[in-house]
Amino acid sequence: MKRGSIVTALRAIAGIGLAFALAGCGGGDDGASGGDNGGSSGLEGRIRADGSSTVGPFASAAAERFRQVHPDVRITVGISGTGGGFERFCRGETDLSNASRPIKEDEEVPLCKKNNVQPIRFVVANDALSVVVNPENDWVDCLTVGELNKIWRPEAKGKVTSWNQIRPSFPDEPLELAGAGTDSGTFDYFTEAINGDTGVIRPDYTPSENDNVIVQAVSGQKGAMGFVGFSYVEENQDKMKPIAVDGGGGCVKPSVATVQDQTYKPLGRPLYIYAKKESFERPEVEKFIRYMVDNEAMIAESSLFIPLTDEQIAVARKQLEDAVAR
Repeated sequence: MKRGSIVTALRAIAGIGLAFALAGCGGGDDGASGGDNGGSSGLEGRIRADGSSTVGPFASAAAERFRQVHPDVRITVGISGTGGGFERFCRGETDLSNASRPIKEDEEVPLCKKNNVQPIRFVVANDALSVVVNPENDWVDCLTVGELNKIWRPEAKGKVTSWNQIRPSFPDEPLELAGAGTDSGTFDYFTEAINGDTGVIRPDYTPSENDNVIVQAVSGQKGAMGFVGFSYVEENQDKMKPIAVDGGGGCVKPSVATVQDQTYKPLGRPLYIYAKKESFERPEVEKFIRYMVDNEAMIAESSLFIPLTDEQIAVARKQLEDAVAR
């Protein structure tokens, strides 16, 4: 079964490397379960999160709503990329690590073990990593994975510089490329899915861990192409156009339905928040994770993410109970 649908809403997005404290909100019912609004709930403390610019808005939306119930809990959310977030997390500097890919077993897990950090992973939402073009682009609606590989593989540097080099029917329009930087989990996911190996990409593109920079790059050039998370597409529909991807089964556009039914391949993906095992000994952290699991569909919809399926939320609830019981 599928859960929820994306609603139109706006959210504030932090710039790269920015950590921001979320101010408490007074009064009113946010529609979430878990406590009364207004005044102190008796729960207090500080929670530090950092990591993916893709997952950051979900964590921020969750924190804002959680603080309506528990105004004395201070939550900071940093946006330093998935890799930067794991580095801080595994050094013990943060409680939560927002990630658009799983933790790396060969690099990040050993760093966590070295510092006695035991990560526990939760899937919190789904995403359609979206290939986007300028809104004035009226010649392309779909590209195959093979064509995307032709554009983005390292050998394309200096060779694939115009749209008519992708297909002869396309115009002789300069191809300008922008996408996630190397610290981003989106970069890792895209390069593995399209180029067959993590981190392998042509070097002559505009990289950034800040998705807003990518949005600006795509919206500023008629022949531009980029790749970003689905929520940025939803928020910037006047600035860029998502195209369908043919992963072997025909052209499929990124959407709630195509990600949840797994037909948007190979760029549909889950999104994660990692918590430290020892953090569950602190009630504010345990309650915040529980709040996200219990209210994931509402949080996902309000921050323009794709909600979990029933099967995914069942797994997340079991993981939470197992973590609390440890």
